[in-house]
Amino acid sequence: MIRHEILTSRLAAATVLWAAAVCGGSTLLWKYAATAGVAATPPEQWPAESSIVRETGRSTLVVLAHPRCPCTRATISELAILMARVGQSVSAHVLFMRPRGVDVDWEKTALWQSAAAIPGVTVHSDPRGTQAALFRAVTSGQVVIYDASGRLTFRGGITGARGHEGDNVGLDRALALLSGGRADQPTSNVFGCALDGRVAAKGDVNP
Repeated sequence: MIRHEILTSRLAAATVLWAAAVCGGSTLLWKYAATAGVAATPPEQWPAESSIVRETGRSTLVVLAHPRCPCTRATISELAILMARVGQSVSAHVLFMRPRGVDVDWEKTALWQSAAAIPGVTVHSDPRGTQAALFRAVTSGQVVIYDASGRLTFRGGITGARGHEGDNVGLDRALALLSGGRADQPTSNVFGCALDGRVAAKGDVNP
């Protein structure tokens, strides 16, 4: 009887410890997912030095991305939703960072293929992050939108957290602006890995 009570007590204690560990781990994971990256401060007018040819007559959307950032999968998924809704009203481009010294086609990952499969999206390599620097982007998943006259209208992310798909204010604001309406704000948080890969040592950027 005593042995049974001891066993029951130990089992209860183990259950409490397990529950605490699960709750603690979940809290840490959510805190990480909800932590925004560094937002870009892009120029108010389209940078003339950009290798992207800005089309007159319609808006231009640019996504700056790290090709091996797991968080950016959600950004590409949300971009597909956005493009399905706005159609030909926007010229869309995704630029994938290619660091110095990597193999040829290093940036052509599954993320590249997913972005290239979205109708209306053109995908580019960004050697050494030259284009990202023009838009002053430092976080993967950064979106910038310029109107038909080359004026900045939106800067931010289009996901609600790191790697999370679904309704979010960034996507809503970008859609409103590209659909001819108004957004309550022209910015949103951007969630993703550092474009320069500095967080790779912490396991944030995966091959």
